[in-house]
Amino acid sequence: MLSRNQPQVYARRLRAVLIRSLPLLEARGIAVVILAGVVGVMAGILVTAMSQIVQDLHGLLFGVQPGGRLSGMFSLANPMQALVPAIGGILLGLTVVWLRIRKFRTPIDPIEANALYGGRMSLTDTFIIAGQTMISSGFGASVGLEAGYTQVGSGLASRLAGIFRLRRNDVRILVGCGAAGAIAAAFDAPLTGAFYGFELVIGIYSVANVAPVMTAAISASLTAEMFGGVPFPLELSGLPALTASQYVPFLLLGLLGGAASIAIMHLVTLIERGFARLSIDASLRPVIGGVIVGLLGLITPQVLSSGHGALHREFSMNYGLAVVASVFVLKLAASAVSLGSGFRGGLFFASLFLGALLGKAFADVMVVVSPATGIDPAVAAVVGMTSLAVGVVGGPLTMTFLALESTRDLTLTGVVLAASIMSAILVRETFGYSFSTWRFHLRGETIRSAHDVGWMRSLTVGSMMRKDIKTIYASTTLAAFRKEVPLGSAQRVIAVDAGDHYVGVLIVAELHSDPSDGEVPVRDLAKYKDAVLVPSMNVQAAAETFQRAGAEELAVVEDFTDHIVLGLLTEGHLMRRYAEELDKARRDLSGEG
Repeated sequence: MLSRNQPQVYARRLRAVLIRSLPLLEARGIAVVILAGVVGVMAGILVTAMSQIVQDLHGLLFGVQPGGRLSGMFSLANPMQALVPAIGGILLGLTVVWLRIRKFRTPIDPIEANALYGGRMSLTDTFIIAGQTMISSGFGASVGLEAGYTQVGSGLASRLAGIFRLRRNDVRILVGCGAAGAIAAAFDAPLTGAFYGFELVIGIYSVANVAPVMTAAISASLTAEMFGGVPFPLELSGLPALTASQYVPFLLLGLLGGAASIAIMHLVTLIERGFARLSIDASLRPVIGGVIVGLLGLITPQVLSSGHGALHREFSMNYGLAVVASVFVLKLAASAVSLGSGFRGGLFFASLFLGALLGKAFADVMVVVSPATGIDPAVAAVVGMTSLAVGVVGGPLTMTFLALESTRDLTLTGVVLAASIMSAILVRETFGYSFSTWRFHLRGETIRSAHDVGWMRSLTVGSMMRKDIKTIYASTTLAAFRKEVPLGSAQRVIAVDAGDHYVGVLIVAELHSDPSDGEVPVRDLAKYKDAVLVPSMNVQAAAETFQRAGAEELAVVEDFTDHIVLGLLTEGHLMRRYAEELDKARRDLSGEG
């Protein structure tokens, strides 16, 4: 029987053997590239397997024929199939109850892991998210599998990095490789997957990370093809040439896509808060959400699951404005209810489908408003698809490369990039979050991207403060203070009351030059009486406190209720330590460290 430490022992032996037998692995960059290739293969296999499991569930539960798609059906074969999402909600609710009993914390996804924990992820979290995502999409909830894909790819990459004891920045890169491989395999688009890793999971594009990320993306895409992965359902050819006069309308469409993405994120939050205000238990919410989604599926199955089949239908058929608008509203409602009620998944593919519908509707409106511009519905659908997805997912280059690899049209790609940038600017300036980071914000987290800010949280006031401080009772007179603390003996002194509680900071030079009567108590001359720091504050929170107080030095107290003085921190020292750590983090990202 294996002991608990036996796998780690084997991993150490394997690493030692590899390094001895392959001297090239002593070069850290080459080792990371080789591991990235392994991660890409694993991501390709797992993405294909997850997709096939969900397809098999669709065939079993909804009667979808082999090679078909649930959202591509024109109607449900049996009205009773509308109950399937509710059954999925029951299963998901049972997992919620089980996790509550086992007292599991909220799972950590790749963006959060790279931002706060140096890329360290739990395999338990990975399996939980993957399982819940497959249940949600497999039973017809209007969510995509991409969140599960990236979780699996990144989670296994993080574990592999842990086995080989890679340093912090290499772990973060390998986690990005896992996500890049997963997206590349899901869409058969290596550049799309690579830039998903760069923009969303690693947070930066640099020479140090381009080789491993591209290796992972390409190997994942090839692996998915080998195992029969289904490519992205967007095959366009014979698109009309674009004219200069069409750029302005398409830029407007980019802004509309950005505005729509903000509205979608707010709608999901509104529904989620609605369930909370109704005091409905979290284990029951997916059941209610499943009933609503099932009823919407009776109107059109295009709203069910991620929407691959529905997107293919939109590009292959020419529906009128009324049909396009109604499907947009129904899909939006189904996705918002699914996520707001607690189904696991993401808005990646839903945002692509909704954006394509928005683009087609825009083209129909332009025929009436300005027929001379000659906006082609297929081109507008691609531009709308990427613009809305940029707002929800983030990553304008990711979506631009998705359009390029799908259409292979460089001229169209230029328009897509311009519209995507307009969408990204609008969302950043007016909202500031993608869907993933917006969810973090609702949980009370302050991260807005995958940039590594974990070191900021470890750089606390307690680790930077000076403990060798001088205190004096606040009732001491100014004359007595001048005798006890001669000019030049100290720069600042902390005034405390009889119970050693903080009263304020005394600047020695200012008190020696103060014209006040010598009998005035020093408490009257103390500064920053209402501004203090606590040891647990990170560098960012401390810097904000200094800025609000307009102070150059602040006292550090035990806690905000009991102001027992522990030390003192100056703004100058805080900024020096911040600059040192920031420079170190930048060197790590550029591969110089």
